[in-house]
Amino acid sequence: MKLLYAEDEKALSMAVAEILKMEGFDVDAVYSGDEAYNSICNGTYDGIILDIMMPGMSGLEVLEKIRGEGNYTPVILLTAKTQVDDRINGLSKGADDYLAKPFDLGELVARVNAMIRRTIKYGKPSMQIGNITLDRDNNKMVSPFGALALSSKEVDLLEHLINVKEEGSSSQDIMQHLWPEEEDGATAVLYLTYLKNKLKQLRADIVIRKKNDIFYIASIEDSI
Repeated sequence: MKLLYAEDEKALSMAVAEILKMEGFDVDAVYSGDEAYNSICNGTYDGIILDIMMPGMSGLEVLEKIRGEGNYTPVILLTAKTQVDDRINGLSKGADDYLAKPFDLGELVARVNAMIRRTIKYGKPSMQIGNITLDRDNNKMVSPFGALALSSKEVDLLEHLINVKEEGSSSQDIMQHLWPEEEDGATAVLYLTYLKNKLKQLRADIVIRKKNDIFYIASIEDSI
């Protein structure tokens, strides 16, 4: 399971990240809201831990922005503030849980595990791009013209491309996310071809484009 941990207090960040790694999590640690947002846009995470008070964008601003863009990765908010209004504000913007600082590391680990269990149990919401819906629970892609089954890797690949948006992802980045045990990008190119063909079959109004080894999703009109 991969986590993003955004905390501007570096000593605390190092301690928490080490504990989470000992619990079996793969952790990306960043130290500002802007870094957190960029990491979310360019990566795929099973959970996100956001400190509210950070340089640049606040944790709440990052949360509100990603939720507005259709990213529903589960989020735990951390803050030194303990007022009820702050908790309500965070939860109303789409946070899944809330933990006041200073916190017990054991409690944080327990909350992360509980958050991920809930996500696995109740499934992930569908993702929409153009006239295509990615139904992650049922491993299929749906358009107004029909539906096609996807392999789990095709689901992961399309989700990754949706998350990175117009910035795109190189074949090497795709391999690191989905096939880290393989050394070249041949598998990524093969699965990208599968997705391109299925998008065409569903008469999608989006296409997968390539520019300088960067793959990205574009509308058909923009790609002409």
